[in-house]
Amino acid sequence: MGEPGCAEALGAVSALWPRLAALGRRLAASGGAGSDDTFLAKGSATLDKLKDFRNEGKEHPSTLLQLYTQVAVLDITYFEENQLVDEDFPEECSLQKVKELTCILSEPEVLVRECSINEEPVNILGAELLECLYWRKGALLYMYCHTAKERSEWLQENTAIFKKCLNDGVHYLMKMLSFRCPLQLYEDVSLQDKDSARLLSEGVFSDTHLLAMMYSGEMCYWGLQHCGEGKQESLETTDPVSNSDLGCRSKVWLDFRETGKKMLEKYVAACEGPLKGQGWNTAAAKQMLCYLMKPRN
Repeated sequence: MGEPGCAEALGAVSALWPRLAALGRRLAASGGAGSDDTFLAKGSATLDKLKDFRNEGKEHPSTLLQLYTQVAVLDITYFEENQLVDEDFPEECSLQKVKELTCILSEPEVLVRECSINEEPVNILGAELLECLYWRKGALLYMYCHTAKERSEWLQENTAIFKKCLNDGVHYLMKMLSFRCPLQLYEDVSLQDKDSARLLSEGVFSDTHLLAMMYSGEMCYWGLQHCGEGKQESLETTDPVSNSDLGCRSKVWLDFRETGKKMLEKYVAACEGPLKGQGWNTAAAKQMLCYLMKPRN
């Protein structure tokens, strides 16, 4: 990637500043720099650093955007997510809160486009940060849906909302799994490397990748269990909170049965193959697979 032009650098600064101000307000609302929470303290320090860089005007746009992403992804939003989990996703406000956090976690990619940088987001932010963004969005929706499905009265009245949240969550996790190309296996892979090579060939680069497969399969299972396989209504009419779709640009309904089978089969194959004896449990995944493999109605 070449040196940025002046216009790109100025674009990054002007587009970033209102976001920094907004994050600063969220930080203050959460307790501010004086909080004893580690993530808030780190977020506050990084925000100060970004403001200094803005005033100096010397940093490469990618540096600014990566630091901004670290604030949004690793620090401030993580604190807010933990609050939601600790409070068991309060029914009266958690859906709006989930939407807000998802939108913040989508902002880094939006910023790359707004800055008119002629690069793909992965070339500016890097695969690891993008994986983290999509993991956090997908895992947040997973946790929200895990709680929401136990509220029978709410679920009965809000099946379309629940289905949309599941659909978006699985899309995020599948996107997270797509940023790195699986390793191609060749005959000359040495014996001691075969287990690792097999995991990499399945797209399992970390425990988080494996969890993303399990979470995706489980959300598809919930979708089939609670929403069925009826006619797919328009995504535009099932938006839970606004005409935004929780930051997910996809307008495609997933086939919960087929997608769930694919994800859970990959999870089980990894856990009972290269990771056998490493503490990964497949009992729940196999039970869900049995349900997903039943003949369609």
